[in-house]
Amino acid sequence: MAEKSLHSICRWTFNAGKGGFVPADIRPEWAADKFTTVDMIKLVKDKIAPRLPDNVELGIEMHYDTEVSDSTAGEIADALVDSGLYLAMITPGAHSHYAYGGIASLDPDERKSAEELGVRTVCLAYTTLRKAWHKEPDKAPSLVIWNGSFGYDLASVAVKQMYQNLKRSIADLCMYEHEKGGALCIVFEPKPNEGHPAMLIPTVASAIVFWRKLEEEFGISRDKKGVNKEFGHSEMIGLDHVYDSVEELDNNMMLHMHINSQGYNDGIILGGPGKYDIDHGCRVNGMNIAIAGLIADAGFVRWKGHDMQPRAYDNAEQAIDRVVRSIISWEACAAAAAELNTDELLKHLQQRETAGAEDMVRAALVSAQKYFDRMYK
Repeated sequence: MAEKSLHSICRWTFNAGKGGFVPADIRPEWAADKFTTVDMIKLVKDKIAPRLPDNVELGIEMHYDTEVSDSTAGEIADALVDSGLYLAMITPGAHSHYAYGGIASLDPDERKSAEELGVRTVCLAYTTLRKAWHKEPDKAPSLVIWNGSFGYDLASVAVKQMYQNLKRSIADLCMYEHEKGGALCIVFEPKPNEGHPAMLIPTVASAIVFWRKLEEEFGISRDKKGVNKEFGHSEMIGLDHVYDSVEELDNNMMLHMHINSQGYNDGIILGGPGKYDIDHGCRVNGMNIAIAGLIADAGFVRWKGHDMQPRAYDNAEQAIDRVVRSIISWEACAAAAAELNTDELLKHLQQRETAGAEDMVRAALVSAQKYFDRMYK
């Protein structure tokens, strides 16, 4: 096991229910009008942290200005410090306010308002919330830019102008963050669809290209700029999140992770390409063992987020247990990856002994499940 393993838990996981086609009140004790972000932090400290391996450090992820705001940030920062937790990630919750493109919008008033939301997010991270940062600089929070607000549903030449607006807006935000200290990692979270049929920055490759264009056109350094690759978003359109990881690492852009799953790759939970964003937690499977091996070899030490939703039939106790299982599943995969003899695996593949290589990976999967069983108990 690594000396330290950083996992971050998302505020939005703790909700009363999604509503729509499923109940909105299955967990009434987590109703938004009585369960605050401070309550969530205390719950993580009391009911989740004690069930995890000793090498795990925990952080919290939040949207500005719904889950943390200028008026609540002080008590939230105090709660984080008192609980021994950290601010792992903050993101502008633009999707809660803007439905016509946000910072990429062709409506100049919406674009200006969305840009101001991003500036306020950065400002809050550097002021009231600063005391809740991890003390080690390479574990500073991530500023995640999720593309949920900058999408579109009309195919036209205007998409090019939206992309130009996006570049200008993000360049300005990066310049502002640099003036504040340049300590945050600024990352895109790609997604192919939802909340629009089509999105700017739909894939990991799109995010990598975007940052290179920002450096080329605006002189924005790619240092501490990169990707929050969410496994499930790649799975939604049938992409390979193992290869996504290779691309990110090869470009020095793996700075944050959301290690959830659509579920289709373990042969047990349904989901996968063509399905909606199911947001299962991390699971013990071969692909996660592969990614755990890749990031260990690359020396990745930053936050691994659990962007997940309870199932529509979970009570609060079961929902909490799913978060615990998600974190332990990753640690089990990481432990199995550390044991895997990579030289022997490569030797099998060099000699075209693919069945032998498959046997090794399967044995690692069995080992990971045994690690999970021990840690969970």
